[in-house]
Amino acid sequence: MARLIYSMLTSLDGYTEDAEGKFGWAAPDEEVHAYANELALPVGTYLYGRRMYETMVYWETAPDTPDEPPVFRDWARQWRAAEKVVYSSTLPEPRSARTRIERAFDPDAVRRLKAEADRDIAVAGPDLAAHALRAGLVDEIQMIAFPVVVGGGKRFLPDRVRLDLNLIESRCFGNGVAALRYAVRG
Repeated sequence: MARLIYSMLTSLDGYTEDAEGKFGWAAPDEEVHAYANELALPVGTYLYGRRMYETMVYWETAPDTPDEPPVFRDWARQWRAAEKVVYSSTLPEPRSARTRIERAFDPDAVRRLKAEADRDIAVAGPDLAAHALRAGLVDEIQMIAFPVVVGGGKRFLPDRVRLDLNLIESRCFGNGVAALRYAVRG
């Protein structure tokens, strides 16, 4: 059975984007990007909401030239090789290969996907992750916290969700970023 992993970049005060919807403060350097690539190695499927997909689809056509840092080229290859499920009531069609659109999040369908998948599944985007967290589907939370306080915006974790967690890993990087991985108990 595959694990469902919620993984996102966040501010130290727990926001994935600031009050203006911006997240440029969370651009990983090569060291952090290499770590994120490593975390994603076991992932075979990504679950996205429309906005997160529209951000990530850049990697479908990202330059694959020698002047690009190797970690960027590696990530683009990983992303292109993975299956993508986009939950959107408005997106007419996917803009990437290996992508299908679902009109609504169905916890039972995700449970079946977890049971049938031979590789892990990642959910990205706090709104979609909130559905998975509330349905008790998330097995691991990966928080990559940037040394910035943005004071408001879109929260990494939703309100009204109670989880008991076990720390799996903590790692600090030279640029002040801290990564935390937690297993969800129960």
